[in-house]
Amino acid sequence: MTPIEMRNAKFGPIVAKNLTNRGFEAVYMATKEEALAQALAWIPADAVVAWGGSVSAQQIGLMDEVKSGKYNVIDRDKAANPAEKVELMRKSLLCDVYLTGSNAISQDGQLVNVDGNGNRVAAITYGPKNVIVIAGMNKVVPTVEDALTRARTEAAPINMQRFVNENTSTVCAKTGMCGNCNSPDCICNDIVITRRCKPAGRIKVVLVGEELGF
Repeated sequence: MTPIEMRNAKFGPIVAKNLTNRGFEAVYMATKEEALAQALAWIPADAVVAWGGSVSAQQIGLMDEVKSGKYNVIDRDKAANPAEKVELMRKSLLCDVYLTGSNAISQDGQLVNVDGNGNRVAAITYGPKNVIVIAGMNKVVPTVEDALTRARTEAAPINMQRFVNENTSTVCAKTGMCGNCNSPDCICNDIVITRRCKPAGRIKVVLVGEELGF
């Protein structure tokens, strides 16, 4: 094991326990393969599954699995036009299982997320029967304040690069750094701290001992 893997093996279960103490159902898995197996174990065969944009879920192979035909999926990427995509995003709020990542997690077990449209943080907060969060240990930071900083100044500027075009007006799109903007294209419109999970166990977190997402 590398020093990082050794550290994660000791630290990850502590963060998972802190999440559990706040009502989340949380586990630590050392590898992507173990994380995928755990996530799939939480998804019933007849479940309606939807998702927010989650690079972490893609990286462990979860998106390929849920799109394999085994599940009933709400896939917004198959929308014929923007209006249909919005409607599918709205329908996702009533799914059985919602898949997402997290922009940051504090060591004491709180999730911090920023969102441009609000659909992802809305689903985390209320609506879907179950939410599965996939997060690499690189997302874990000491405090909620550090988590807010990470979400705004690290995760958001990187995520914005996925949506950049010649008309994008945010500071981070142009400089790669957060400018605390008030742009119409801002992806930090909603900032949500999930400090407890209610009802207990609705939000399930897989902490992965690898670097995932942004």
